[in-house]
Amino acid sequence: MSDQEDILATAAGWLAEGETVALATVVETWGSSPRPAGSQLAVTAGGRLAGSVSGGCIEGAVADAARKTMETGAPQLLDFGISDERAWEVGLACGGKLKVFVEKLA
Repeated sequence: MSDQEDILATAAGWLAEGETVALATVVETWGSSPRPAGSQLAVTAGGRLAGSVSGGCIEGAVADAARKTMETGAPQLLDFGISDERAWEVGLACGGKLKVFVEKLA
């Protein structure tokens, strides 16, 4: 089983337990990005995490966005990059860019 399958299996298990779950997926990268496209992070409303979209540097910001997506049901496309002020706030000063799609699982 691949890492991605493990994350999806974990998310499915959390859903089966009655948790509200969001899935974040790296959909685009440029330059020195911490994780490749396809990398995923599952987040529950209760605060559990599985996987990674950045090796840690933007996980907190993505988890915050996932909580909002779980509350509203509205998916989000997050854009992190060196020219973005938020990149410095969350620790993405590596010179890369990435886009992360966040969706609520049902």
